[in-house]
Amino acid sequence: MLPARNRMRRSREFDATVKDGMRIAQPDLVVHVRRGDDDETGPRVGLIVAKSVGSAVDRHRVSRRLRHAVRGMLGDLHQQDRVVIRALPSSRQASSTRLEQELRKGLRRVFERAGSDG
Repeated sequence: MLPARNRMRRSREFDATVKDGMRIAQPDLVVHVRRGDDDETGPRVGLIVAKSVGSAVDRHRVSRRLRHAVRGMLGDLHQQDRVVIRALPSSRQASSTRLEQELRKGLRRVFERAGSDG
């Protein structure tokens, strides 16, 4: 489970991250990252798992896998990072390992492009 302090809840946080952040597409995910300018401490992560991914059971399974993967990466993120992960329909068939690898690769590519070390 992702700690409550690290979860995005407000639509304006999601909107700002998707609109103003950097975007990297992977085969099963799209990763949006934005360095926040607020005083809150700790990275915040939001998931977008639309109905196109599959049934409610499929969407919840993908969400659980993504939350588990990102939980292990919180220490690698800057305190003001905001991350939105959009699951693509193909994520339904992807293994947990593959989702985690794609997430790590996406975050690494965003930070390389931004010229920071995360």
